[in-house]
Amino acid sequence: MMIHQALALPRLLTYPVLTRGFGSNGGVFLHQCQTKNPRVAFCAADDQIANSNSKMTRKVVEHVCLIKAKENLSDKEEKDMLDYLYTSQYQMRGIVAISVGCIGGRNNEDYTHALFMRFQRKEDLEKFYENPSFLKVLSEHVTPFCHGLVNVDYESEVEDDILSIFRKGEEYNYGEEFVLLVTFAKNTSDKNIKDAMDSFAQLTSSLPSLIVQSTQGSNFNDSSKEFTHAAVVRFRSFDAMEIFVEGREYKDMWRSQFEPFIEKALLLHFSVDPVGTDIM
Repeated sequence: MMIHQALALPRLLTYPVLTRGFGSNGGVFLHQCQTKNPRVAFCAADDQIANSNSKMTRKVVEHVCLIKAKENLSDKEEKDMLDYLYTSQYQMRGIVAISVGCIGGRNNEDYTHALFMRFQRKEDLEKFYENPSFLKVLSEHVTPFCHGLVNVDYESEVEDDILSIFRKGEEYNYGEEFVLLVTFAKNTSDKNIKDAMDSFAQLTSSLPSLIVQSTQGSNFNDSSKEFTHAAVVRFRSFDAMEIFVEGREYKDMWRSQFEPFIEKALLLHFSVDPVGTDIM
């Protein structure tokens, strides 16, 4: 079963399904099915009770970069690219959380790798785009080995807690990063867009046994308007993500809140394994 193969046809969309991963060179990434977390049960009622208490939140700014690596990318070039991207957080200020990895499964857009970064303010993100250290990483270790990339930026909120803001602690060390990018049709009302994004947020926030954290928002990156909205969900494991995506609640929400209003959708995932142990 495939996990939402870059759905590109308006009004002909179906809910996303899952696959085990393939790398940019066609090899199977076995770590997609190896996880530190045991399989968890889908118990929405218990999760909603556990998540019912109101919590203080803080605004954050999320950055997603999707990369199309060249087919002849060697293992060493791939490892260096991921290590340089990951350890860039140690070379510049403003990055409060980061994850990077090889995208699991095939997609019609041919994206092979994904980078997620969190900033506290839009000003920090603006400085990041102009940072000489990161521009050097891109020019020397990313763009020579890829034939395309897309950036999406959005503002969201997380629990006002240091572990949640910085994505620190044992539960953030492993898991599956799930990235959803959508393009709402131009004639879609603000209410329909809000209802769709709110329904996604409510569902993901009600399932802490499956999900560590979820954020979503509208894309404000003026240079990359291919997608209008984005969401990033950190699942506790691949199995947890599989349970969520194959669950009736998610399928019903997708059919009723998203399918009638979007022109395009892309759903990707990558395993969060420790990378970048050495500062490059």
